[in-house]
Amino acid sequence: MDLAAVWADVVAVFWTRLLAFVLIAAAIGVVAAGVAGLVFRAVARRRGWPARSVDRLRWPFRWLLVTIGVWIAAKASFAGVGSDLLDYKTPVDQVLNIAVIALAAWFVATVVSLLVDVALVRYRTDVADNRAARRIRTQVLVIRRVAVAAIVVVALASSLLVFPEARAAGASLLASAGVVSIIAGLAAQSTLGNVIAGMQLAFSGAIRVDDVVIANDEWGRIEEITLTYVVVHVWDDRRMVLPSTYFTTTPFENWTRTSSQLMQSVDFDLDWRVDPGAMRDEMHRILARTDLWDGRVSVLQVTDAVGGMIHVRILVTAVDAPTLFDLRCFVREEMIRWLHERQPEALPRTRVQLVEPTLGRGPDPVRRSDRDDRELFGGSKEAEARSKDFTGPVRTQRPR
Repeated sequence: MDLAAVWADVVAVFWTRLLAFVLIAAAIGVVAAGVAGLVFRAVARRRGWPARSVDRLRWPFRWLLVTIGVWIAAKASFAGVGSDLLDYKTPVDQVLNIAVIALAAWFVATVVSLLVDVALVRYRTDVADNRAARRIRTQVLVIRRVAVAAIVVVALASSLLVFPEARAAGASLLASAGVVSIIAGLAAQSTLGNVIAGMQLAFSGAIRVDDVVIANDEWGRIEEITLTYVVVHVWDDRRMVLPSTYFTTTPFENWTRTSSQLMQSVDFDLDWRVDPGAMRDEMHRILARTDLWDGRVSVLQVTDAVGGMIHVRILVTAVDAPTLFDLRCFVREEMIRWLHERQPEALPRTRVQLVEPTLGRGPDPVRRSDRDDRELFGGSKEAEARSKDFTGPVRTQRPR
């Protein structure tokens, strides 16, 4: 009997059996994933979970089940084979092990995203009083980024532990972990500072997603908060990216810290002939015919009257910063129109007095007296005497 031919037949039977087991396991995994997906989607629809987040779980769950089935089939196929075929068992097992770890990390990260989306459904930011919702949304989004980063690190560490060489090198790495951590801390000091600042911003409530702020002399809205930087959506559709440490070390204005309601002024420099009472009545008429005003404060005051003008200040309020800006522009435009039509004499003027020059000879010269009081050390005898006291020889008193 030809042993080579027999061994070839054994190898062929083994690979055929391995392929059959893999196909069966893959089919079982696909069917199980499909059934589990139908049940999970039915539960999600009943509970009102976001459909988009639920659909994202489909592919990582299917691939994970199929890979686990293939891994089990490969282990079963290598059971009871000869020593020559066992040489293939270790690399196949390592590859499938790493694939299962990677797919499990993908699946767990997707589950974390689903839980975050389900939690955020109850906290809407498109309502009037959304301060608590914006605070929770900011904290949950930062927690999700931290969780995903931790899942990736754990997956990479688990993948390295698959190889015996990596496990042996782990002991020596742990021995020098203290030195490495110090060096890494010094090298990444700014990065670690931003990470700590990002965590502080997420849980301190200094800023939240959708807050209106003035940062770096720019007015905008907080669009995104990460562990290392904050994105501010500026009013002219620019995006300003600031490090997280900016908001922990630099003063800034938060216009929606406790409430979105704001109050600001509309200022005018007018002539003294303006009638503040009539101007106040017109202000009330202007505010009464606009929905931009929230009805809280409407005040007109003469805050200054110096020189050739008086300073008139109108205080108005609105529900939020964009509405307040539009309201101020509306009040300013309507008040200017009213001043032109009803009180043109109140418009600011600059007065100049013209004086004609005197014709003929100039003024009579001033006759100086003998005593000149304009100089301390000159112009009179007494002044010259004082000068000699400072410029003449120094007199000394001789001892008797």
